Amino acid sequence: MNHESETAGAKYGISPKRVAKLLARHRVEDGHSFRLKDHDPGDTGDQKFDKEEAHALLVGGVEALSEHQERLYAQDQWALLCVLQAMDAAGKDGTIKHVMSGVNPQGVEVTSFKAPGPEALEHDFLWRSNCALPERGRIGIFNRSYYEEVLVVRVHPKILDKQRLPKHLVTKHIWKQRLEAIATYERYLTLQGTHIVKFFLHLSKDEQKRRFLSRLEETEKNWKFSINDLAERAYWDDYQLAYEEAIRATATSHAPWYVVPADNKWYSRLIVVAAMNHALRELNLEYPKVSDEQRAALNAARAKLEADG
Repeated sequence: MNHESETAGAKYGISPKRVAKLLARHRVEDGHSFRLKDHDPGDTGDQKFDKEEAHALLVGGVEALSEHQERLYAQDQWALLCVLQAMDAAGKDGTIKHVMSGVNPQGVEVTSFKAPGPEALEHDFLWRSNCALPERGRIGIFNRSYYEEVLVVRVHPKILDKQRLPKHLVTKHIWKQRLEAIATYERYLTLQGTHIVKFFLHLSKDEQKRRFLSRLEETEKNWKFSINDLAERAYWDDYQLAYEEAIRATATSHAPWYVVPADNKWYSRLIVVAAMNHALRELNLEYPKVSDEQRAALNAARAKLEADG
């Protein structure tokens, strides 16, 4: 946290130590015993803030994120990859908008993954994600990701037909194999300097219904509603099982999942920005050190400028 975010946190009774506890509450680093039903979509970590307080905390967190991002860019060694997964109406787009609002856009790359096009279908299921990875010094945001291949494709296995895999490779083990491939892929990326943090915005079925109705009732929100969203809602239980198994198979200390309660947008956004700051602090980012030779050159440049009439 920077000075302002610490001041905001202290003012509203949420210390850095408390933030760490809240993150631990939602972080999953070992998925062996993970059960989605143990995580409440309406959880707020016993924190109660009004809109003004929540906004002040978010602003402080975003300012801290901006400072971390500047060091990340200057050091130019690490990249941060943030994966956002969720059911429809859970708030992925709004989270990206609010959390990244104060960060230099030159240092952030947002990629939204929709249904793969013809080129992607000619390659393996990780190909298009690999092409979109952030460069060193940058933050990459995946709005949906390669996890769709073990979520929507698992719920709708007929999609596999479009991928034209050899028939003998499409067996009952394909989801387990893909999850193993993802876990290996994420391990590989971390060994190449890409720090990974993954978020599942955990929305309740009742809250999704409320948000869908809001989109239908408010004219300015009509554009957000898709008939396909309603069709996918019919597969709610299938998706919950797919998410549970994906998190269970791929949660590790080097690529943790945060199961973020999403029924309260103010809380989910605070957790996401806090988790991103935590991930960047783990990298011990520093501005590049200036050598004696470089310092001498800088001093010479200053003297020349000062002497320039």
